[in-house]
Amino acid sequence: MNSNAPNISADGRPVIRQLDEAAVNRIAAGEVVERPASAVKELVENAIDSGARRVSIEISDGGKTLIRVTDDGCGISGPELPLALCRHATSKIDGSDLLNIHSFGFRGEALPSLGAVGRLTIQSRVSGLEAAEIAVAGGKAAEVRPCALNGGTVVTLRDLFYATPARLKFLRSDRAEMQAISEVIKRLAMAEPSVGFTLRDVSQGKDRTTFRADACSGDLFDALRARLTQVMGGEFTDNALSIDAERDGFRLTGLAALPTYSRGSSVAQHLFVNGRPVQDKLLVGALRGAYADFLGRDRHPAVALFVDCDPHLVDVNVHPAKSEVRFREPGVVRGLIVSALRHALAEAGHRASSTVAGATLGAMRPEPMAPRVYQMDRPGQGALGAAFRAQAPARAPEPAGFAEFSQDYSGRIEDTPATPSESLPLGAARGQVHENYIIAQTEDGIVIVDQHAAHERLVYEKLKRQMAERGVAAQALLIPDIVEFSADDLARLMSVSDDLSRMGLTLEPFGGNAVCVRETPAILGEVDSKALLTDILDELADFGQSQLVQEKIEAILSRVACHGSIRSGRRMRGEEMNALLREMESTPHSGQCNHGRPTYVELKLSDIERLFGRT
Repeated sequence: MNSNAPNISADGRPVIRQLDEAAVNRIAAGEVVERPASAVKELVENAIDSGARRVSIEISDGGKTLIRVTDDGCGISGPELPLALCRHATSKIDGSDLLNIHSFGFRGEALPSLGAVGRLTIQSRVSGLEAAEIAVAGGKAAEVRPCALNGGTVVTLRDLFYATPARLKFLRSDRAEMQAISEVIKRLAMAEPSVGFTLRDVSQGKDRTTFRADACSGDLFDALRARLTQVMGGEFTDNALSIDAERDGFRLTGLAALPTYSRGSSVAQHLFVNGRPVQDKLLVGALRGAYADFLGRDRHPAVALFVDCDPHLVDVNVHPAKSEVRFREPGVVRGLIVSALRHALAEAGHRASSTVAGATLGAMRPEPMAPRVYQMDRPGQGALGAAFRAQAPARAPEPAGFAEFSQDYSGRIEDTPATPSESLPLGAARGQVHENYIIAQTEDGIVIVDQHAAHERLVYEKLKRQMAERGVAAQALLIPDIVEFSADDLARLMSVSDDLSRMGLTLEPFGGNAVCVRETPAILGEVDSKALLTDILDELADFGQSQLVQEKIEAILSRVACHGSIRSGRRMRGEEMNALLREMESTPHSGQCNHGRPTYVELKLSDIERLFGRT
């Protein structure tokens, strides 16, 4: 007989029965503990909530056979250990206000859930009291007994899912599980710069530290920048903009990378709400909207952003793993993120990421074909002059420099006026090569500009300014389009009808579940109304808001800018090249084209000298 079959009464009716405590805990564990990384997250969050300043995590076999978390927090007294293993027992809230939450944990489910599916041991000591430990396996707890421990808490979890072996079949390889654990620790490390973290892999008798982040001191931004350098690398912090903005009780802080420092996936996007790492559709959608004008759909920005607010303005109790939140005023949060990021990107002006120069130098660096020969004794000026005269072509004298290239379409030098100064950020134009690349000289290096990409961004920004000043022109349809949707989809569309109207798309209810499309943005030309509205609904479902109409309009402007910009292959005079450089310096976002690629590369003289072995 199937033990999981429901109780059946004599008349064949299912009978309600109370599940035992072990079954309840195993069910709860299925929600809270999805994989070893989930268990690590819960235990490390408990350690942080205890006031720990150092947290050490030991992992064996991807967390399947051993997870041990050691902290120097306040500890748990011996008499409280059995209570800590009871469901919904917690020291973090009193239950009177489920919104006033200032800690990572508050449900009181993690420890009993882990004890229900694995072999759990807790050793802890409160300052001034004796250390004690308790063990639980498969939901059955042993008696509390004394142990040896200097302070803090050590939680050891062995044989995860031994009580529910079917769950083991859904786990990935040890390496993949270890990678997931590492990501969890890194996110928590970003949230708590003042706490030191050490992650060690002790599989098969080895002891290898895979991640270490020492506690960071200083003010908010100094400590955060130092921690993000430890976790995300110096390249990220070197190419990121500081964000600090407030609106209606919400504050946004953190770092956001320049568009030219983007990634092929969203792995470098880290979002936090009141210090809690989250994966929230609203925040991801806002981030996408903020960078929509600077990155293609296949590129993703790198950010570490922290939203802080009164706990009553956000509900963190909407997901068992607490990875999603719900804001009371989602529009305010989205507007704050979009405006703060766009303002920071605008203030960055023409700046492009330093990694562009590094990638350029890497591409230019020749492969060593033979042992390098160093010139030990450099010749004097007289010897150099004699050598130059000996190599000069036997023909009529010509102006000094590279003027012989002046009639060559692949490279030439223009006489540039003396007014542009090399002290300006993009320097003074010195020449043009291949009718597409401007070479400018700065005080300490050179700048190579893609003239078409740079001018395309300049024209695009001008078109956007004009559209913002004059509004989006709408064209009235001679015969309005009537489109049928479900009641829910119709309500969702009408909830954003005002926003769509500002972009030139006018909708009206048409009775029943139909919507009437009366006007469309003129710049889009002929529009398939149903397809457009369906795509908008998809975005609303995915991100909670839609920027599709605006993105389509901006895509048209981008194409117009492309056709209206300086074409590759056009020869430019010296004054034209310098005018382009000066306009780039005064135009926001000119450091990248409309798809996030750099418009110029800056190479320092010291880097160029290294290419030739002169250092």
